[in-house]
Order: sequence, then structure tokens, then C-alpha cells
Amino acid sequence: MQTKKYAFHPLLHSGDLIEEQLRLRLLPLGLGPRQARMLDALDRLGTAAQIDLAKAFNVTAASMSTMTSRLVEAGFITCTQHQHERRSNVLALTDHGTAMLENIHAAWRAMDDVIETAIGKDKAAALATLTLELRNALGGRAPAKPVPAR
Repeated sequence: MQTKKYAFHPLLHSGDLIEEQLRLRLLPLGLGPRQARMLDALDRLGTAAQIDLAKAFNVTAASMSTMTSRLVEAGFITCTQHQHERRSNVLALTDHGTAMLENIHAAWRAMDDVIETAIGKDKAAALATLTLELRNALGGRAPAKPVPAR
């Protein structure tokens, strides 16, 4: 019996391998890959509703709540009740969280270097373009402020 080869398997496996290397680089910082992405998103957004970040990161509200609690405990973010919507929490970076961004970005640059070393600069650039295109085609987006309804 011949085994069918699926095109996405190497992509999935590569993603797992890269995420594990990133996890090891972030471990001394007390962060995981998604937590680092969340801090970066809050840096770009200023503040964000917890539920909006859960949607942007494609995680359940419960998972986001757990991640939020850990980041608050570590002193990286604050979580306050929304001024107009009592059931909504607003997240923001603390000074400690902002200071951590330099280390996060250094870890991310190191991962870019790993990829460039593995497949070359031109292929790494093409891979980045294609994965961004794939993410967008599948409905993924970088976290952004919601557009207010008119």
C-alpha cells in the first residue's frame, strides 16, 4: 500500500519545529510564543478588549482569560473593566511589559536568522511572503483595533 503524501504536512511539522525553538528562546523571559505575540499586539494597539484579542488570535475566551491572568500576574499587562461594557475587560501593557518587547523582538530576529540560515535569504523572504498570503487567505489577520460602527 502506497502512503499518500500531503503538501501541508511538512509545513505543519516545520511550524512545530520553529515554535519549539522560539519557545526555548522565550522560556528565560517567562513567556510563551502566544504570550509574546499578545504583548506585541498590545504594543501596537495601545489597549484592546480581551475578547477582541481572543478572536484575533483564534483562541477561546477561556484560553485568553488564562493567558491574560498569567500576564497580569507576571506584571506584563493590566486588565481593567471596560468603562461602558461591564462584562468586557480592557488590556494594556505595563512598563515591565513594554521593556520586555526588546527581548521578544530579539528572539524573533533570532528565529528569522534560523530560517535564513536553513534555506537562504531569498527563500526565507519568499516563504515569509507566501505564509502571509496563506494566513490572509485563510481569514487570519494581525490584531487590529475594531472599526467603530457608524
